[in-house]
Amino acid sequence: MSSIQQQNTFDWKKTLQIGLIGGAVGVLIAMVGMVEEFNKRDIIAGTLTMGWTILSLTMLVTGLFAARAAASNASSVVGSIVAGTIFGAVMSILVWIVDKYNIRDILVNASPTLVKHLTFEKGIPNGLFMLIGLGAAVGGLGGVIQILPENIRRAISLGLGIAALLGLLQEIIQVSLANFEGASKAVEWMFGKGTEKGLSLAGAILVFVVVAAGNYLWTGNASKISAGFEKLPQSSRKSFRWLGYGLLFLALIYLPVVLGLYLTEVVNVTGLFILMGLGLNIVVGFAGLLDLGYVAFYAVGAYTVGVLTNLSGELTLNLGWNFWLALPIGVALAVLAGVALGVPVLNMRGDYLAIVTLGFGEIIRILALSDFLKPHIGGSQGIVNIPPPGFLDVIIKTPQTLYYLIVAGCLLALFISSRLRDSRLGRSWKALREDEDVAQAMGINLVATKLLAFATGAAFSGLSGSILAIKLGTIYPHSFALLISINVLALIIVGGMGSIPGVFVGALLLAGMPELLREFAEYRLLIYGALLVVMMQVRPEGFWPEATHKRELHAENAEPQAEGGAA
Repeated sequence: MSSIQQQNTFDWKKTLQIGLIGGAVGVLIAMVGMVEEFNKRDIIAGTLTMGWTILSLTMLVTGLFAARAAASNASSVVGSIVAGTIFGAVMSILVWIVDKYNIRDILVNASPTLVKHLTFEKGIPNGLFMLIGLGAAVGGLGGVIQILPENIRRAISLGLGIAALLGLLQEIIQVSLANFEGASKAVEWMFGKGTEKGLSLAGAILVFVVVAAGNYLWTGNASKISAGFEKLPQSSRKSFRWLGYGLLFLALIYLPVVLGLYLTEVVNVTGLFILMGLGLNIVVGFAGLLDLGYVAFYAVGAYTVGVLTNLSGELTLNLGWNFWLALPIGVALAVLAGVALGVPVLNMRGDYLAIVTLGFGEIIRILALSDFLKPHIGGSQGIVNIPPPGFLDVIIKTPQTLYYLIVAGCLLALFISSRLRDSRLGRSWKALREDEDVAQAMGINLVATKLLAFATGAAFSGLSGSILAIKLGTIYPHSFALLISINVLALIIVGGMGSIPGVFVGALLLAGMPELLREFAEYRLLIYGALLVVMMQVRPEGFWPEATHKRELHAENAEPQAEGGAA
């Protein structure tokens, strides 16, 4: 009787809605050209392309959402299969229309090649039946994954994700490991001998099993390992910590040798975003002050170093300073700019604060472009011939040498952020983030607290901009557009507001991955938006959230469920 009641609670309308939305997303992916373009790259050689990986992932997510909307495990699986079937049916209708009618004048990517891909080269109608069946199977798999225990679900997701990532980055990994003779045979077995793209089938299975099993065992035994570690004598725990620090230090030292030129450049770009992210995380994540003009401090640091070190003779000032003398000046001027921004916005909150800071960033960019300041900072032509600095007879001009400077800056910012987070000032920032009026009533000086937040965040951004100046050797105003501020804010949201580890995760996802996938750069903003939408639905607290944010967010989500259950 109870199973009959559970089946009666199955929401067909909701399932139909989710299936149609998923199908619409699949149609969008196909019509913007992602399926046809991404099918040129294999994830598993000869078995699974990147285009089908994206479509399958969309089917899987559709099934997951349908399963979450169901009231029981049985209805979860049924709902996910139905939603996946609807997804496949919508895609089949698209294929039939593209094959039947010539609509390329309206939708340029509605090509015969797309029909060939989506019908598995089986044609119509056999290929359409296969497409619908695949939608039902993958959607049902999403329902099965949803009802699994959380530790198993997390292990499967991580295993699939790492396998897909390695297959996607196959060429870069092979090039990076080509100089290591001992790894050549393992690489050939994992990826093939260069004639194939993506992981081999055996390599993909091995990666999935090792990663999933390792994550499952670690999750199940992490508490025991932690408890065992705490039982050790204090001297032993201290020794283990120093051993870990030493291994990490060695890994950071030798990383450029392992990665090679291109991957080191990707790490450098990601490191600059980490530097800015750690600064904006203090302003937005700790203090709750939404700053959309953060790129202004980035520009101040870069232009200061460019002006002070430039020897081209095209500017009014030709001081020819050493970079190490110009660096603290650039950071100091960025701090002053942060205080200058903070003073007029002391009484502003929320959207008003965001609009004013956005305007501040645009003012800095327009001043950099203006003819009025052209004799001093180069105007639209920018500053060229910024000399690379030297350190202990080493000229910092290659990605491998610049890497160590960026890592040193990130470690310094990480140390300062972690110390400030739990300090009295850090607790004042968090109180300010929760409620300004209550914080003021408790004796917190709002003026000093806000100005310190803006100044500290600006210092990190100025440091990043100063390093950017010597990295590029040239500075142009177009390098400091509003999109930089949006990207840094996005990586904080994706990683987790107020979370220091989340900054690293967000930078890897939103700065590192696009650099690795330059061949698909035209879809970068589309993937950005899709990632943010999915994350806000699936994991709104971010991929590595701060404990307080995670607890508060899940408490808010749990209350309506509890009330509904009581009713």
